[in-house]
Amino acid sequence: MWWRSPALIATVLAGAMALGLASCGIQPMYGGSTVGGAKLAEVMQTVDVTPIPGRVGQKVRNELIFANTGGGYAGPAKYKLDITVKERVIDQLVRITGDAQGQVFELTANFKIVNLANGQIVYQGNAISRAPYERFQEIFANVRARYDAENRAARTVSDSIKTQIAAVLSSAA
Repeated sequence: MWWRSPALIATVLAGAMALGLASCGIQPMYGGSTVGGAKLAEVMQTVDVTPIPGRVGQKVRNELIFANTGGGYAGPAKYKLDITVKERVIDQLVRITGDAQGQVFELTANFKIVNLANGQIVYQGNAISRAPYERFQEIFANVRARYDAENRAARTVSDSIKTQIAAVLSSAA
């Protein structure tokens, strides 16, 4: 019986789910129109990320700029994103001798996005990331492990900031 084929049943169910979701008002964040009829990707390109001091701060800034523009050119700035970062290293697995076998790099970022047209703060938030790494006998290995942990934390914090800002700017009308 052709009407009992698994492919036909899956197609009919997928179509029914699509119709159900379309009628409930749920809209993909990056899909439709948002602020003033522009797509969210276009609005995110108008966010100017101010410089952040330090190597990790610069890594967070670069990740955000790339995520907002997709590697392309930024549009004319409509929003300004100010970020302050705080770094901390936590010792883990402390031996009897007092040496730490592992450490956790913690990165905390507080940020605010300002509408440049009227100077009002659109949103304030924070993002926290912790990246563990193991300490080795070799000095170079310790430095490399710390840099890798810093880079992982910076990537996670920038993703969190981008998601929070995208949610705010997609709902602003």
